[in-house]
Amino acid sequence: LPIYLPSAVVDFALNATPGALAGWLLGLNGVGILALAGVTYVSSSGVIARLLQDLNRLGNRETPAVLAVLVLEDFAMAAFLPLVAVLGAGKSWPVALGGMAATVAALCVAFAASYRWGHHLGRLVTHPDNEQLLLRIVGITLIVAALAETTHASAAVGAFLVGLAVTGETADRARKVLGPLRDLFAAIFFVAVGLPVNPAKLLPMLPIAVLLAAVTSATKVATGVFAARREGVARRGQLRAGTTLMARGEFSLIIIGLVGSSIAGLSALATTYVFVLAIVGPVVTRFTGGPRPAARPSP
Repeated sequence: LPIYLPSAVVDFALNATPGALAGWLLGLNGVGILALAGVTYVSSSGVIARLLQDLNRLGNRETPAVLAVLVLEDFAMAAFLPLVAVLGAGKSWPVALGGMAATVAALCVAFAASYRWGHHLGRLVTHPDNEQLLLRIVGITLIVAALAETTHASAAVGAFLVGLAVTGETADRARKVLGPLRDLFAAIFFVAVGLPVNPAKLLPMLPIAVLLAAVTSATKVATGVFAARREGVARRGQLRAGTTLMARGEFSLIIIGLVGSSIAGLSALATTYVFVLAIVGPVVTRFTGGPRPAARPSP
């Protein structure tokens, strides 16, 4: 991942800046500006991972660059979410920065432990019976996610560390048994997000959201082109990488949930923005070339 750090810097500069400028122009306070910058910065790992699978692009040359950008964004969220949560609760910047520093330190310790002793975790969870494997993976993930939440880190990052620690044949089997649960919980997550949304409040924000989506779509494409070009990917692959990164989703919605209710207008704007790119992003990605999904055999 260190070789992708320049791409991560470009990603942050290009995609957080439009959100911050939009928040400033709309008259939001400092917390609102910071939150909107985070909403426009982070792509949807869940949507993009499923998109790569559905379009049979996991083996493409540009895919490692796309995944590396997503992983670094997820790690950035581990520091960003506690900062926004503390500020959204009305506490001071020094308290928020202290909490963020503690979270980053805990994450670094957890990552080092995962790298150094992760193979022991693989031996602990492996079992010839798929039911046993599923229960062990889910149980350990819940424990680690709970510990991450206790340290005010993201539970998603804690679960991600468990995934890093499980490798080899156990990881291959775990992906197969966890696939149905992944799809189920992803659907439930978006249903839960949609329940409190009032469409009447989204329509007035649609023009601003579409304009912001257009700007940040262009900056995400530029990010993907930059990351893929450093890997020696051809121009068409660079374009595929850029359009793949356009979709926003779960982390943007989490940011909205942390501070949206306390800042007038932010929730409606950010939710509309996410909905636009969650729909437009995959459609644009589908038509930027590359392998099509394999045809299903007839019954």
